[in-house]
Amino acid sequence: MNILYDYQIFVAQKFGGISRYFVDLMAGIENMPGFSTHLEVVGNKNYYLPLRYFKEFSLIEKLKKYPRKEHKAFLKNQRTTLEMLDSGDIDVFHPTYYDSYFIDQVKKPLVITIHDMIYENFPSLFPSNEPTAHQKRLHIERADQIIAVSQRTKEDILKYYDVNDDKITVVHHGIDQYVPLSYEGIEDLPREYVLYVGSRSGYKNFDLLVQAFSGISKKYDGLKLVVAESPLGIAEEELLWRNGIQDKVITFAASDGQLNTLYKNAFFFVYPSTYEGFGLPILEAYKNECPVLLSNASCFPEIAGEAAAYFETFSLESLIEQMDLLIENSAYRNQLIQLGKEKLQEYPMESCIDRTAAVYKMLA
Repeated sequence: MNILYDYQIFVAQKFGGISRYFVDLMAGIENMPGFSTHLEVVGNKNYYLPLRYFKEFSLIEKLKKYPRKEHKAFLKNQRTTLEMLDSGDIDVFHPTYYDSYFIDQVKKPLVITIHDMIYENFPSLFPSNEPTAHQKRLHIERADQIIAVSQRTKEDILKYYDVNDDKITVVHHGIDQYVPLSYEGIEDLPREYVLYVGSRSGYKNFDLLVQAFSGISKKYDGLKLVVAESPLGIAEEELLWRNGIQDKVITFAASDGQLNTLYKNAFFFVYPSTYEGFGLPILEAYKNECPVLLSNASCFPEIAGEAAAYFETFSLESLIEQMDLLIENSAYRNQLIQLGKEKLQEYPMESCIDRTAAVYKMLA
């Protein structure tokens, strides 16, 4: 089978879980008997993509960021994808994000991956004219098969859209368990810290974590909160000042190797979010032998099971209690590390690839 992917996520993300998912997926599908992958990208910005080689793969490296060239690359990517869709050589089309440029022309079987249902669950966080939500709806309505990254995501799709249950297949994310992790040194890394990874918008529950850390840091004076993501905004800086921890929070725009180092040396990784589609950082923490503390919400119990500590999602007292327990009790941390290593075995990338290939075969 010839599977066509498109450019979208690779011109949007330098790093990120969705782009890594598609790179690993394409590499695995390409190596399966009877499958061939096709992708053309002009103006690639993605770190992971050039590290892999695919048959029939065409890549023009980064264009200089002049608006006219960016626009030309955008049009070239769309035109090339549509031309390939019109050819007789493609069996299944699997776009990498929600731009619906192809919807009116695609005649090939369409597979889409739904990574989360944030737009649907939290519409107030987005402008009323936000195009992604509308385009996502067009994808879901047109798709021949839908891949949901968790059972919770599937349930939310069925809740918000008129879709047949048998049109949706749950395919959990996977992680390559055999490739050794790379570690990069970090200057001035604190000796004792709690790790937070990712964005910090409303549903991420970062405000609650800040309040909890403010409370717990009074007991553990040298403890730091390390935030691995973009620099703090003005409102976030003010939040830290109001809670008296402005000098106890450190941000890192970490590379993959640095992120591994942060996981490896943390007391634990905390994920207070009220909603996620899957929660890939959980697997990253497991692979780095880092204990995990999660809110008891969304897909987290489905993904982590007993291999995590949990707090009640909106309870400051519960979060402080669990943080204190993890800091004090090294035996408990070691137990969670062992449970995480065992749970990680349930998420091999090979399983994600095999189950996705089975979805493609449904449309043969």
